[in-house]
Amino acid sequence: MTRAAGAVGTVVALILVLALPGQGERAMTLLVDGWQRSAPRQSLDPPIAIVDIDEAALARLGQWPWPRGDLARMVERLTEAGAAAIAFDIVFAEPDRLSVTTAAAAIRRAGGTAQLPPGAADGDESLARAFAAGPVVAGLILTPEGRASPPAPKAGIAVRGPDPAPYLPSLGGAVSNLPSLDAAAAGLGSFSLLPEPDGVVRRVPLLFATEAGLIPGLSAEALRVAQGAGALQLRVADEGGRPGLEAMRIGGIDTPVGPDGRLWLHWSGLPDVPRLSAAEVILDDAGGWADRISGRVVFVGTSAAGLRDLVATPLGGLVPGVEAHAEALDQMLSGAALVRPGWAPGAEFAAALLLGLSLSVLMPLLGAGGAAALASALIAGVLGLAWAALPRGLVLDPGPAILALLTTFLCGATTLALLTERERRGVRRTFSLYLAPAVVDRLADDPSAARLEGEATEITILFCDLRGFSGLSEGMDPTELTALLNGFLTPMTEILLAHGATIDKFIGDAIMAFWNAPLPVEAHRVRALEAASAMGQALRTLNTGSARPPLAIGIGLNTGTCCVGNLGSAQRFAYSAIGDPVNVASRIEALTRYYGVETLASAETVRGSLMATLEVDRVRVKGRDAPVELHALLGDRALAESPDFARLAEAQARWLAAWRAWDAASARTSLAELTRLPPGLFALQSDRTLRLETEARPEGWSGLYDPGEKSPT
Repeated sequence: MTRAAGAVGTVVALILVLALPGQGERAMTLLVDGWQRSAPRQSLDPPIAIVDIDEAALARLGQWPWPRGDLARMVERLTEAGAAAIAFDIVFAEPDRLSVTTAAAAIRRAGGTAQLPPGAADGDESLARAFAAGPVVAGLILTPEGRASPPAPKAGIAVRGPDPAPYLPSLGGAVSNLPSLDAAAAGLGSFSLLPEPDGVVRRVPLLFATEAGLIPGLSAEALRVAQGAGALQLRVADEGGRPGLEAMRIGGIDTPVGPDGRLWLHWSGLPDVPRLSAAEVILDDAGGWADRISGRVVFVGTSAAGLRDLVATPLGGLVPGVEAHAEALDQMLSGAALVRPGWAPGAEFAAALLLGLSLSVLMPLLGAGGAAALASALIAGVLGLAWAALPRGLVLDPGPAILALLTTFLCGATTLALLTERERRGVRRTFSLYLAPAVVDRLADDPSAARLEGEATEITILFCDLRGFSGLSEGMDPTELTALLNGFLTPMTEILLAHGATIDKFIGDAIMAFWNAPLPVEAHRVRALEAASAMGQALRTLNTGSARPPLAIGIGLNTGTCCVGNLGSAQRFAYSAIGDPVNVASRIEALTRYYGVETLASAETVRGSLMATLEVDRVRVKGRDAPVELHALLGDRALAESPDFARLAEAQARWLAAWRAWDAASARTSLAELTRLPPGLFALQSDRTLRLETEARPEGWSGLYDPGEKSPT
């Protein structure tokens, strides 16, 4: 179920990627921005210059707009200085209001007279002549607002492959220059930048789709005009039914671009590009600046605060918009372009699918913590791969893979938590009836520790039986009998649980319990002996002041390796233990009557115990050839450490040796020191001593007691 939930998370992430194209690029843009700030592109004196209408120019020539005659002079002087191309990041959409001809017409409309000097020319005409005489690229604004249609493009377009127009920026309307200026210019390019949603300029469109045809961006058209090329050659790829622009050839320069015709900028700041104030070009002697223009593509733009042509960059701060076009041209000339290739979205989608499904498959094996570590490592790897691709000019989006990993982990981890909680509740329900609450809590925290499959485990088994129950139950009605049983079983169960036992079952008036499963119990032999001793004390307390006949119990203990787990059928099962040690424990409990003691334990159980135990016999139990050494539990550790018990133990050992050697005299001497034994056990050993004195040693005497025989053999 966890795998299925993780797979659903992966699918949800991929659906979001497909349903919201372009909305998940934030990770990609942040990654590229960080890389650009840490490693700006190195630009070494590219053949580019910028003429800036800056604050200094406004101070010398007055407020904007300037007379078109001044701008015509600027174009003429740049042409004379050998500019390879002059690209305007400015649009001249209205007639020149400061032209002398315009002023004379205004005077005449006012009723005055105005005589133009000989040779006076209209400012727009002067600028058009300057455009026509030089390698000028006129700029225009493409806008989504419903304005006039754009003029016909100057550049020819040769397309190899499907039509790229549906995948290029398409803004509809345009703000164009005066028709005379557009007609006179050698090129026509749009300087619309299309910033990202956060206002940062990261990509520059090199081609726009308009109703008039495909119009180049300002930098692409400037490169075409500078080379004297007639057309732009486009190569369009058709990958998986997704046409998109793959490459653009402008003159002799190949420019890789993204499928949408945009060039991803690797900003450098253009530290070595000459920057001239427009007033310097118009007013100053060309000898001071012309050599800085020759052979360069000149971009004419504005940086004056009042003209508001400032854009944000990934490097931080604001720069004039014309710098974005200059950066784009520098990258095209140097070949140091960042490219978002057409195959990237498909590869990123496939990687997201593969990583998400891999995480969903591994999550149940790793658990929530391991899955979180793996997801974090994979996310770091995806980011590292995208980062490493940037110096190679590839822009890859880690967003789909990161989103897939996150949604896969969240869905899988949530399901895993729900399953774990359900498993915890199941464990509590399963074990709460026969385990101590502390053990149930440990199992709920780590259900795998329960080992419910059935496993060979060393355990200590306890059988406790209420003696004489049949006689006690005679004459009792069901209510009285139930009260008697509950009054006996409840305190016994509480003692067992308090000592870390697992209650296996209740068999009428009998109890079966064991230690060391389903969870390990340290010193389980000692815990079992302590529980048996506490049960005897509790029974004596229960008998105190009762009007009914006193209750008596027999407890048998044994330790050995058993099969422990959920046993039964597919329809009904119970957590239990089976094996020879269980049968032996049951037989030992039955022998407590014969030996007249409350608790008997095998030698394997009392091994290493500090409780007060005495060996009482060796017996051959039914179904087992090897003899079982029985020990009676007489008290706790305090009794075991007393001098009186030490003397009693020594006397018992001597009596057993005499019994097994058929030495009547030694047995009688030792028996005299055993009066502090439980009365039933003392009576049994007295009878056995008398037998030594009155009978001959049987043939094949071994000293073993076989409950199936009338006497020991």
